[in-house]
Amino acid sequence: MTALLTGPAALLASLPSPGTWGRQLRLYGIMIALGVILGLELARRRWAARGGDPEDMYAIAMWAVPIGLVGARLYHVITDNELYRGANWYQAFYIWNGGLGIPGGLIAGVAAGAWVARRRGIRIPTALDAVAPSLALAQAIGRWGNYFNIELFGRPTTLPWGLQIPDDVAARAGYGPGLLYHPTFLYEMLWNLSLVCVLILIDRRRVLRPGRIFALYIGGYFLGRLWVEALRSDEANKILGLRVNIWTSLIAMAAVAAFLATRGLRRRPDDTDEPYDDGHRWAQAPVLEHQDGTDVARPAATRSPAPDWTVDSASGRPDPP
Repeated sequence: MTALLTGPAALLASLPSPGTWGRQLRLYGIMIALGVILGLELARRRWAARGGDPEDMYAIAMWAVPIGLVGARLYHVITDNELYRGANWYQAFYIWNGGLGIPGGLIAGVAAGAWVARRRGIRIPTALDAVAPSLALAQAIGRWGNYFNIELFGRPTTLPWGLQIPDDVAARAGYGPGLLYHPTFLYEMLWNLSLVCVLILIDRRRVLRPGRIFALYIGGYFLGRLWVEALRSDEANKILGLRVNIWTSLIAMAAVAAFLATRGLRRRPDDTDEPYDDGHRWAQAPVLEHQDGTDVARPAATRSPAPDWTVDSASGRPDPP
């Protein structure tokens, strides 16, 4: 039976509730934005270390981030559609109230990012490896939005890091006053931060095939999501007695295992980490010749174009045909 902690003991042996001010200040959206900013900066640094132009990451993020947010919202609305039926349908657009399904965001965002990368002549496996830790970092920071929205907390616990929840919020979840709850947002945040470190350390050794760091990120993220999801207390749709997100995690992990088993994990002699399909690296060159023979200054880091590329006269950057 779960013990009740009240008074000074509860304050000393628990994590405090943020109160309603977090929702009033729209801190959910702020934490999502902060995660995107810091994750993008990490991706830019990692892409530059691979010989790519850091500005590529801005170009990819301009499409991947908004489309990923739409995908995340759609996943949530589809898997919890009962919340938006009837007169509440318009609340499906209230993204600031929470409700972003990371699986949907990954599918939509990665697809959009891969499309942009392909148009820019970027090797998609190399790019995926560069951005994998940054995605985990963004998710870790974004989880604080759940804390400020007082949502997605776990079942009652007597552990010293139990989370305080306002009695009215706990009552809506079917619990009485005076209980502490698993801070599942904190568990997932710490798991994702650990995943960032592990992926970067493995990547530095350069022993895996291109694209495998991203595969490990997918498998690692959903492994953590699997046990965190099992601790949650919020209502969720179920299939054969298991929450939908548990099934999603199991399917994702099985897909990663099948991919690695069939396509290989360890690097082969012909594998390459070249950032671009045409094999050119971003070089320090003072000028770039137009097709009409005139020279223009170009940025400090610019990719040599393939012969059939054109050049933008304003930026001096090569544009794909």
